[in-house]
Amino acid sequence: MGLLTAVLCASSACAAQSYPTRPIRMLVPYAPGGGTDVSARVVGQKMTETLGQPIIIDNRGGASGHIAMEIAARSAPDGYTFVMSTVGPMAFSPALYSSLPFDPVKDYAPVVLVSSSVFALVVGPGLQVRAFKELIALAKAQPGKLTFASGGTGGASHIATEMLQLMAGINMIHVPYKGGGAALPDVMTGQISMLFADVIGARQLVSAGKLRALGVTSARRSAVMPDVPSIAEAGLPGYELTSWNGVLAPAGTPRPIIERLNAVIVRILPLPEVAERLAGDGSEFGRNTPEQFAAFIRSEGVKWRKIIQAAKIRIQ
Repeated sequence: MGLLTAVLCASSACAAQSYPTRPIRMLVPYAPGGGTDVSARVVGQKMTETLGQPIIIDNRGGASGHIAMEIAARSAPDGYTFVMSTVGPMAFSPALYSSLPFDPVKDYAPVVLVSSSVFALVVGPGLQVRAFKELIALAKAQPGKLTFASGGTGGASHIATEMLQLMAGINMIHVPYKGGGAALPDVMTGQISMLFADVIGARQLVSAGKLRALGVTSARRSAVMPDVPSIAEAGLPGYELTSWNGVLAPAGTPRPIIERLNAVIVRILPLPEVAERLAGDGSEFGRNTPEQFAAFIRSEGVKWRKIIQAAKIRIQ
């Protein structure tokens, strides 16, 4: 038995050394243009250069990110399908839905936590508010009239707005999209009143004057948007939400492949051209092992279940 185990281990190690021999698919649970999509494309480009095989980005938005997560969970654990997941389906969804088509803990082999970031509360230039308190005052004066977009029901931008409504005592209409990037054009044109957009995807639009940022969801100001106050600072003490992106493989993916991908991405993330694109408050820049990422996912599940249950947030 010992000899057989040694032979199998040697075979697995050899397979990892020759890996990859064909293109790799990176699933993204949201439409192009949002922070998760940007993270996948930036990291994927560098992985392509390092591994010598193309990383194909496959955007499968919809159903709160559950479509991509289910595809990843059901894919062959051969090292050729991964998913750039987020806090939404991994930590929010278990607390929001009575059943899921995947198990956040059992169905995946964590590879590495890529980055953490915050959201910016953005409005279009046509909305007559220039500060966070003005938005809250307008929402209170017109209950049920303002609209808010989200990257999908149960996702981070949705939870961020539900927390805002509960803490500020306001009521707006929810309009879910298949990703934050898909909602940005309608916010810019004024068809939607506001959106919590990932700072990575929104900062250029804010700089160009196509969006106005009223606050960020971190406890303190974000280095990405230093001129924008935190929502806690702007008038809602105690408000805070941080999102994250991380690479997962289907459960059962050979350990040598997981270790190789972890090592490759860990080397990629601190590169200046990558760190600049992914910069967000508290970014880990790959300083974690698969075991540490797995422990982080479990802790996030416990944390957000308590918060969501205490806030009585429900998916209709």
